[in-house]
Amino acid sequence: MTDLQVTQDGAVLTVLFNRPEQRNAMTYAMYDGLEEACVRADEDDSVQVLVLRGAGGRAFVAGTDIAQFQEFTSGEDGVGYEERIERVVNRLEDVGVPTIAAVEGSCVGGGLIIAAACDLRVATASSRFGVPVARTLGNCLSMNTYSLLVSHLGPARTLDMLLRARLLSAADAAAAGFVGEVCADGELDAALGEVVTTVLGHAPLSMRAAKRAVARLRRANVPYGDDLVREVFGSEDFRAGVAAFVARGQVSWTGR
Repeated sequence: MTDLQVTQDGAVLTVLFNRPEQRNAMTYAMYDGLEEACVRADEDDSVQVLVLRGAGGRAFVAGTDIAQFQEFTSGEDGVGYEERIERVVNRLEDVGVPTIAAVEGSCVGGGLIIAAACDLRVATASSRFGVPVARTLGNCLSMNTYSLLVSHLGPARTLDMLLRARLLSAADAAAAGFVGEVCADGELDAALGEVVTTVLGHAPLSMRAAKRAVARLRRANVPYGDDLVREVFGSEDFRAGVAAFVARGQVSWTGR
């Protein structure tokens, strides 16, 4: 059993994040596999839709595997990490065919960013969305990721979610326009099937132009932000946050 499974059924290429016991937390290899699936979706003319979903029913993706952060020794490690995530996220956003995140359970941290980079999102009613790093790890996001969240949620809702480290319900996410379809728990396959059928019946070039236009608008004014990442990932608070998270302990933030 691999941590990331890529399968094709007719015109639909599906990426399954497959670490259910870890709530599908992303390893570097999984990020690489996702990027490779994006390339496959673009190079194989038989692929007309790319679907992303999580295994196990408890999570779409519950962020990046925190164990990898234990190896960080400076802010530069954080810059390198965020650059890697940005490359994968932008590659997903650039896929030529429609991309759909099928969300069931937790969609947090890196999971929320992956879902945000997709064109459409379908979610079960019990799903939750957020990036609660202000109360967990004490890290930050890249400027590209902040841009992605603000483009979907607006600055006020993005700051409310990040500063209060709160999770949005599926209903909240739908009201914000982030989720396009909410279904009852247990009915994700049916809801996803309806969305897939709809986009398969539409003009590919029209959809591709719309995708590219929205991506260009979002990225047109993304400013430099490595200084923010370097400061936060190089901080004492971040190191303490990672240690406390791994040990399932508490951390007292110092602002240093």
